[in-house]
Amino acid sequence: MTIEQIIVTILGLIFSGLVAWYFWFSEKKSTKVQASSTGVQEAFIKVKGGYTPDILVFEAGKPIRLNFHREETASCSEEVIFSDFNKKATLTPFETISVDLKIDKPGEYGFQCGMGMLRGKIIVE
Repeated sequence: MTIEQIIVTILGLIFSGLVAWYFWFSEKKSTKVQASSTGVQEAFIKVKGGYTPDILVFEAGKPIRLNFHREETASCSEEVIFSDFNKKATLTPFETISVDLKIDKPGEYGFQCGMGMLRGKIIVE
């Protein structure tokens, strides 16, 4: 191997390691949602190539309202599914659709688009 091949190989391994760390090991930021004066924990989620924010933290036993604003027409984001609660909603492009939940049991609950490509998580404490 020439010195150039060795350098390229080492740089490729370093770059691959950084990419792996970013996608699998970096800490994801979560958004803690506070209850309003009405007692509802309300979150606003932008839907465009994913869910923003995609990790939401709520308090157990209080009503939850998730407001999904779909800012695209991609077919993948047409639907949001909460399989743990046997619930789903159709998201109309450029409109806000609300999904109401009440989760009494602490834990982590996922939600995703109809194709399973866009994913989010609800953490109940």
